[in-house]
Parts: sequence; structure tokens; C-alpha cells
Amino acid sequence: MPSAHKPMRYGHTEGHTDVCFDDTGSCIVTCGSDGDVRIWEDLDDDDPKSINVGEKAYSCALKNGRLITAVSNNTVQIHTFPEGAPDGILTRFTMNANHVIFNSDGTKIAAGSSDFMVKVVEVADSSKQKTFRGHDAPVLSLSFDPRDVYLASASCDGSVRVWKIADQTCTTSWPLLQKCNDVINAKSICRLGWQPGSGKLLAVPVDKVVKLYRRETWDSQSDLSDTCITQPLNVVAWSPCGRYLAAGSVDGSIVVWNAETQECVERMKHEKNYSICGLAWHPKYRQIAYTDTEGNLGLLENIGDGKKPNDKVASTATKDYNDLFDGEDDDYLSGDMIEPQSSPKAGANEDDGDDDDLMPTSGHLRRAIMDDDDDNSLDIGMIKANSNLLEKEDDDDNTGGFPALPPSSIQRPFYDGPMPTPKQKPFQSGSTPVHLMHRFMVWNSVGIIRCYNDEQDNAIDIEFHDTSVHHATHLPNSLNHTMADLSTEAVLLACESTEELASKLHCIHFSSWDANKEWTVDMPKDEDIEAVCLGQGWAACATSALLVRVFTVGGVQKEIFSLPGPVVSMAGHGEQLMIIYHRATGFDGNQCLGVQLMELGKKKKQILHGDPLSLTKKSYLVWVGFSAEGTPCYVDSEGIVRMLNRGLGNTWIPVCNTREHCKGKSDHYWVVGIHENPQQLR
Repeated sequence: MPSAHKPMRYGHTEGHTDVCFDDTGSCIVTCGSDGDVRIWEDLDDDDPKSINVGEKAYSCALKNGRLITAVSNNTVQIHTFPEGAPDGILTRFTMNANHVIFNSDGTKIAAGSSDFMVKVVEVADSSKQKTFRGHDAPVLSLSFDPRDVYLASASCDGSVRVWKIADQTCTTSWPLLQKCNDVINAKSICRLGWQPGSGKLLAVPVDKVVKLYRRETWDSQSDLSDTCITQPLNVVAWSPCGRYLAAGSVDGSIVVWNAETQECVERMKHEKNYSICGLAWHPKYRQIAYTDTEGNLGLLENIGDGKKPNDKVASTATKDYNDLFDGEDDDYLSGDMIEPQSSPKAGANEDDGDDDDLMPTSGHLRRAIMDDDDDNSLDIGMIKANSNLLEKEDDDDNTGGFPALPPSSIQRPFYDGPMPTPKQKPFQSGSTPVHLMHRFMVWNSVGIIRCYNDEQDNAIDIEFHDTSVHHATHLPNSLNHTMADLSTEAVLLACESTEELASKLHCIHFSSWDANKEWTVDMPKDEDIEAVCLGQGWAACATSALLVRVFTVGGVQKEIFSLPGPVVSMAGHGEQLMIIYHRATGFDGNQCLGVQLMELGKKKKQILHGDPLSLTKKSYLVWVGFSAEGTPCYVDSEGIVRMLNRGLGNTWIPVCNTREHCKGKSDHYWVVGIHENPQQLR
């Protein structure tokens, strides 16, 4: 049956427009230069749901109910899907991100920006970021290897690079593209793509051909071309089964090849010759949604010789038909052969010689079985034929259409007990996340230290609540300090080590009576400072070597001792030093923390000897410090404030629940200080 090419429709205002399907194929999602994300039930949907994400949206991706967008305020945002509720910022750049993508299981995103940077960020914890440096011009596009080993990127510097994700190194680089200084001047946005499943091939649109590079050897296996392609190709997209490859050109041509035989199975020409800038395959049907640089959306159906799906993107008729068979006979009719869509193994290897290899919905399979000669009969041959279609072959190089099936005969032992909780990372109380360009390094009862890291400036501003203590100060941040503490005597700064420089502790002792107001201490090799704090007449830092080093405020190290576990945070007040650390691994979402409290006066003594720290169930520590009167306190992520009760054998008593005072779900109290008399939480 020939392909059906529906007339395009208006989607967004003129400009670059991106498109993708949701996981089930039930809707099409587009974003454009009007800053909106639109959710279309089908091409004829006259009232698509619209979510405004910013002034301009350059790219969008969707997986596991999470929608990510690259927006003109230089951020990569996350929204819930389909509700469209903002769910935070995953990462920031100094210029706008041009392309964002999910990895195969939706746990990570990659973003490439006009500031030459590529970042890989974990969706669940955006503080876990990897930055890939090496491009000398804006990044055009990215593609995750389905096995999560490699990341491919194309840039305006003319190069296409393959990075090893684990160690952030460049594995190989090809000078394939024409150099330019900005994305708007690029002849092609070069949307490249890894072959789904095996990741055996990397497809790169280069001028009027698609180059296929073989994994590991990185040699050019073949070029896909066609006589109808007369202008450079802009985008490529693999079918979910990995057998077909579609490409769109800057003059509106769309070509689909069978990647194995290299024969062209589909050709289409844009009705107005606008540049194709977005391509997305339907996860189940032989359908391609595409967008152009004028903001229009189109749909190409029945690609190759597939069966024609209904007009709805995911046919409601199919759904209703399937609902008739929602009972236990489902497993019998489908032979329990099709793995759920959410399985991470879906889309792996298979080769059948049969061209019709985009995964049929279970409804199609049922229909094939049920619609035989007689309404009441089942054709056993038909069931066998369908089950044979779905059998997995062992050949790893094959990349056909059906999900890989686990070997049912070999059952590995399955652990069903409590799961370990990832350990909380070290943090400074009163600080905001390190990856932000403008952030608070500390905000406490003495003052505020801000850090700015953007194109114009990398600097630190120090303000005092009481200017009689000291005047405001502006410092350059050439060493890239990430930790700070502030007292009425001094400012303490610390930076992590780099390949060339050791981790450093830097103190500005402004109440010093002589001229020596600053001192710096280098940590030994392979020892990184993870937390710092100031007390009266002393400064302390905890390091990755599980050591705590205590210095006089003049710069002499006077104490060093070992911690039983990795530090989480520390705080100082007068002669008191409080250290929170990991006692052990927690389970089922709970952190397992311990606390040491010591006095560093003339008679040094330890008050708390690594006692367990009480946290609300499934919460983590967000602030640790002392009240103005000197009582140790801390706050957990559930908003419970606890204070040490020395009169009851050094036990922790809850004194406030900040959540009870929040007006809405998004409200949050950020503690900067505590007073006992009068009873105040600041």
C-alpha cells in the first residue's frame, strides 16, 4: 500500500520546531520559537494542550512521564507530562542549549549548548552532572548510544565526536561538517542518531548523504544516498526496530532507507520546500511525524509496505477493541510473548527477513488470530506463525523489530529485600546548588556570601548584616571556590582539586591585629575538602580522606583526627564543633547518619561520640548549625527542626515542623538561623 502524506498544519510561529512522540504513541509533542510545547492527539486535533515553557523552546524530549525542554533563558527545564507542571531546572549553561535528549531508559539527559559545552545529567539527582569539553564552537546535536557507553555530538566547529560517557574522554572525532560560528549560520543542524537496540551503527547526515559508522572500529561502513536529495540533509531518525532510517533535507525532502539492503523504500517532498528540522518515528506504527522551520507539523503514514494505521496517532478503536480482551486470556492469545513497553531490554536484537517488523500492537496480533474464517475458531497455525515471528535469535548483530525476550529457562537469583539508599552528598548549610551560575555559598546570622560564575565574571561577593563588623567585599574567584563559611572574625573558602592544582583552604582573617590577614593551605595529593566551618579562633575542614583538620584562625594546624565515615556537613559555634557523617549505608530511602560534637577550648572534650542522628523516615539532612545561644540544631528534608536537649541525656527533641506553616506544596522554608529567646526560626 503506498504511503499516505497528509497536508501539513500550523503548529508554532516561524522558527526552529522540534517534535517527538510520547512513550505509547498516543500523542505527538512539538515545541517552537513561540516558547510553547503543544500536545496533539492527532494531526487533526484543533485544540492541542499548550504548555508555555519560556520565551523560546529550542528542543524537547519526552520519556517516563517527564518532558524536558531547552529554553532561551539558557536552562534545561523539566515538566511533568501530560499535566505540564514545572518540576525544576536540570542544568544551566552560559548560552542557550540547542539540543536535549534522553538516554534509552530515561534516567539521564544530555544537552549541548552554544557555549561549546555538552552536559550529561541524571534526571533523579541533577547535582550528578558530567561536562564534556572539547568542541570549539556551538554544539548542534547529540545522540545517546542505546547501551549508554558512548555519546555522539556534532558541532559548528565542523567535527562529529564520540565520547565515552564514563570517563568523559573523546574516543574518536571526524571533520565532516562545514565550519561556522553559530547555529543560525550552519548549513545543517546535523541531527545524528545511533541505531536502536544494538547501537551497532551511528548515522550522521553529511551534505547530501547519510554516513554510517560502525561501533568500536569507527570506520565508515557505507553511505546512504538518493537521486531526489539535491540539498544538504538536516536530520536523521531510526525506526524503533533499527531497520529503517529516515532523513530530512533543508529543501523539504524526506527519504527512508532499509539500512540493511540500503534500498530507498520511501520518498516524499514538502509541499512548500521548507527545511525539515524535526523527525520522529511512531513507537509502534510505520508513521513519521515531521516539522519544518516555519513551525508546521506533518505526518507520513504507511511507510514501506506496513498496514495503514487509523487517523488517530494511537487508534482509540484499537484501544476499545483491546479492552474486550483485558482479562486473563490476554496472555494466552499473545502467548505471553511481548515484553512490556517499559522493559529496558525492549528494542534489542532480531532479524527475520520479514519487512513488516515494526512491533504490532497486541490488538493487531489478536485481530490476526481472531479474524480467520470462522468467528468461533482459532487457527493453530496462525498462533504458531505469530509466536515464531517473536522468537529471539542469538545473533547479536541482528537489529530487527521485536523486543528481546529474557531466557526463561535460566532464572537468576532475584534479590527482593530492602534496597540500599544512595548516600547523601556533602553540603554547606545555607548554600544553594553548586551548578547554578548565581548561587549562595553561605547565608547565616553573620552575613551572606554570593558566587557569580558567568561570561562576564567569576567572583565572590561578601555582605555583612551588621556593617560595623566589616564592610562588604568583592573577591575574584580564580581558584573556583565552591565552599564557604563566614564568622565575625574571618571568611573561609575552599575549592576542590583539579588535574593541576591541589584542593585549597583559603582564609581571610579580617579581625587580625597584624598585616597578615590571609593564608592558604594546600591539601595533600588525592585529598579533597568536602566541608568547612568556622568557630571562635579556629577553622576546620573535613576531607575525602575521612580526616578533619582544625587550624587556628591564623593558619596553624593544631588538630587532625579521623572520621568513621564520609562527611555530610559540619558547623561551628564558639568552641563547639559539630560534624555529621555517614555511619553506614541506609536502606529503603533512609539515611544512616552519625553526629560528633566536641569542644575545642582549653579543656578539649567530646560530648557526642558518633551517636545516631534522628531523621524523619525517608528524609535527608538539609541544614545543620547552632542556635544563637549555642545549642546544636538541624533540619531534615521533611521540615522537622530538632534541637539538642542537654538536660535529658543529650537527646534530640523536635521543636518545629516548617511544613505546617507552608501555604502551598511548592512553598519551602530555607533556614538561616535559630533563636531560643525569643523563640524564632529565621
